Amino acid sequence: MDNIMVSISCTTYNHEDYIADALESFLMQKIKFKYEILIHDDASTDRTAEIIKDYEKKYPEIIKPIYQTYNQYSKGIKVGKFNRERAKGKYIAICEGDDFWTDEYKLQKQVEYMELHPDCSMCVHAAYKVNEEKVKYRKHIRPSIGNKIFSVEEVIDGGGGLFATNSIMYPRHLGIDMPSFYNNAPIGDYPLAIYLALQGKVYYIDEFMSAYRIKSKGSWSERMSESTMDERIEHKKKIEKMLNEVDKYSDYKYTTVIKKFINKNWFNLMIDLKKFNEIKTGQFKEYYSSLDLKSKMKIFAKQYFPYTVKLFRLIKRI
Repeated sequence: MDNIMVSISCTTYNHEDYIADALESFLMQKIKFKYEILIHDDASTDRTAEIIKDYEKKYPEIIKPIYQTYNQYSKGIKVGKFNRERAKGKYIAICEGDDFWTDEYKLQKQVEYMELHPDCSMCVHAAYKVNEEKVKYRKHIRPSIGNKIFSVEEVIDGGGGLFATNSIMYPRHLGIDMPSFYNNAPIGDYPLAIYLALQGKVYYIDEFMSAYRIKSKGSWSERMSESTMDERIEHKKKIEKMLNEVDKYSDYKYTTVIKKFINKNWFNLMIDLKKFNEIKTGQFKEYYSSLDLKSKMKIFAKQYFPYTVKLFRLIKRI
């Protein structure tokens, strides 16, 4: 495997405004081992491929791109597999083309931990949330104050937003044969986190070492914000199907937390649909009763003061 320690997996599509930030953040890493940068360009229609080619010429031994001629994502293919299947490193570190790393010792810190703890199946860290111009939001992705080992139950209950995808590092061998629940899922990061949590220990480093762009052009967060309610309902159904497959895959060891998360997922959709009376009865009654006062007050505000809530959110973004 050419003694490569880390394979950076970067998937990109129409990221001409961002891809250079990602690549520069990979190249700035101060490390004591060999690494490679695997890039998968999914037939971008802008200048993304041109920018990658410029970097490829400068760093031919490190940067190894694939340039698709036809968009693979539109065919229902999880494009991460193209990098995963050709990776030579002992570990794979993920960062999509519209995100970037902020700590030049990020890879070194994660590798050092994983080398000392072979039972660690995934290492993650805190991440900033930024806009297209890299201005930081007040809220970040920080699932714990202090370093922590996360349980499988916490990973399932945390959903896809618990960890920043661009913070994930995991042993390459775990990505060779992915389970069907991952391959059939409508998203990649959440089922990947669950799968890796089922393989060993998930270690979180409480340091901000990357940045996640919110609603960048063509991103999943932008697509979801612009999706219709029917599309969102269909997405929820697919997540539920995926979690039921996880339940079977794990021999029904986590049925309780899986059912709880599925219920919570639909509960949140009911709030978006403004069906406030329904969330206090039937299948949602127990979950609503378990919420703390702060959560209930937020729901109350959305129900009776929706415009004030919208204004407050706008002010927080400034």
